[in-house]
Amino acid sequence: MKKILTFMTVVAMTFCLAACGNPLSNKNDENNKSDVSNENKPDSIMIQALNANKEMVDVEVPYDPQRIAILDMPALDIVDALGLGDRIVGSAAVSIEYLTDYNPDGSKGTITNLGTVKTADLEKVAACEPDIIFIGGRLSAVYADLEAIAPVVYLAVDYEKGVVESTRHNAQTIASIFGKEAAVDGMFADFQPRIDALRTVLKDRNVLLGMYNSNALGLMGTASQLNMIANELSANNLSESVGEAQKATHGEEASWETIITLNPEYMFILDRSTATGASDEGVMGAREVIENELIKELDVYKNGKIVYFIEHANVWYTSTGGVQALDTMLADLEGALLN
Repeated sequence: MKKILTFMTVVAMTFCLAACGNPLSNKNDENNKSDVSNENKPDSIMIQALNANKEMVDVEVPYDPQRIAILDMPALDIVDALGLGDRIVGSAAVSIEYLTDYNPDGSKGTITNLGTVKTADLEKVAACEPDIIFIGGRLSAVYADLEAIAPVVYLAVDYEKGVVESTRHNAQTIASIFGKEAAVDGMFADFQPRIDALRTVLKDRNVLLGMYNSNALGLMGTASQLNMIANELSANNLSESVGEAQKATHGEEASWETIITLNPEYMFILDRSTATGASDEGVMGAREVIENELIKELDVYKNGKIVYFIEHANVWYTSTGGVQALDTMLADLEGALLN
């Protein structure tokens, strides 16, 4: 999968392997340098991150940590983009295509398998002796256990702020830990014009945001993985008017008759079955279920404006908040709306 183009302009040479021997990072020396000279490096810094109660608090973390444990895909995405992959000593299982180099099972023992983004193996986390641990919301319940091992950085997407600004903020937070804030500006340089072009298509359009899950369609609120469509791209999410869509984890189930009544101009469907691998277990395909005889009577079908996120479903579902994920999500939307 392609890396973010603007970020790649920074990359000029292959990064020499660090003393720990981890072969995974292919970032260059220049990108791997801190913005702070060695003699001025502090031992630790204060950042803003979430605690176990999902409250934003001050967290003291080591500055420029050398041993990283990651149990969150957006954080892994950002650490990789910053050229710090060689410092990862432990990771949750990875299925995202462009991050599979960090999958513990394929690392020949250089990266410890720490479990999943939902269930951490605390003994293995401790055994890999990390200087810092990155987690996502699924592990907030074991925050205190992880904090006893090493400082914990828990970041999440703020859907009120929007995916783009939230991703920028989280990337800057992670970069500040390593003295690499300047690199983030380059990563985001070309996002805004791409967003502007997509907004010209979707601004004020009536859309349905949906998640396909095991033969059923749930309508998603704006506070979901499809947030960017209603937030940055300014579409009108009709799904918000259905039941408790904004609160449902996998969407609010609605009848086909409800969808017909709403009569959206566009439908955007995230295929969770593909993202989680359930599509390999006899589950019907998203198109097969959604494009039924009732939906085929709508203009949204006749005009070819039902957009499916299938090829990169796991990116949309598990990596929202990552810089490289944002690039992929924009490319998916560009392919569906601008070509």
